[in-house]
Amino acid sequence: MIKKILVLSAVLMMSACTPKEDVPDFKAFTDVKEKKAAFFNFMYPAVIAENARVKEERTFLESLVIKLDNDTDISTKELDRATELSSLYKEKLTDKGITAVWVNAMLVKVDYIPAPLVLSQGANESAWGTSRFAREANNYFGQWCYTKGCGVVPSKRNEGAAHEVAKFDSSKDAVHAYFMNVNRNNAYADLRIIRAKLHSSPEALTPEQEANALAHGLIRYSERGDAYVEEIQAMIRHNSQYWR
Repeated sequence: MIKKILVLSAVLMMSACTPKEDVPDFKAFTDVKEKKAAFFNFMYPAVIAENARVKEERTFLESLVIKLDNDTDISTKELDRATELSSLYKEKLTDKGITAVWVNAMLVKVDYIPAPLVLSQGANESAWGTSRFAREANNYFGQWCYTKGCGVVPSKRNEGAAHEVAKFDSSKDAVHAYFMNVNRNNAYADLRIIRAKLHSSPEALTPEQEANALAHGLIRYSERGDAYVEEIQAMIRHNSQYWR
């Protein structure tokens, strides 16, 4: 678990980007360690909340596995919940309804993401919370949207491009969008396969080790490919003091 570090309240000034949460003014920090501690402490509760949500969804899916194994009837309420999750995770239910194949496919998607990976990517993509998009749009993960007016238009967007940098109401919303992106986007299928394999590993890994392994599945997160993966892994290693 990430070490809780006290941050000087004098530098925890409210950002103008949102009235809904107190956002530290990360640019005001002159001490690198204090800036890192402030950023991780700020983002960590949202990561915990998302992983708790995923855990509850996964527990529900595992209960369906037990019912299928025991040939027990699935209630209307359970079918409704499964249908809701199928839409959320883009894993369509067939006319056969809830099957072992569908549940197993869902369990690959509905799974936790270790905090060191989420926080390292957030720090990387947002320049430790100081980027324009972090400050103006609560976007800490460089996520795009494609509907006009859905976000902030990049100043260096290529001519003819239509994407915008997605705007979120809070860091919690940004983390939720990140989780859904990683857990259901076809671009990160490799990450999900790596994660599923870790479940069958007899070796118990720390969150830092899990994060390092899953980072290999982020090769398509950036145009930089392997170099991006190596940079995220380096950030996970270099900030190990915060993961304990």
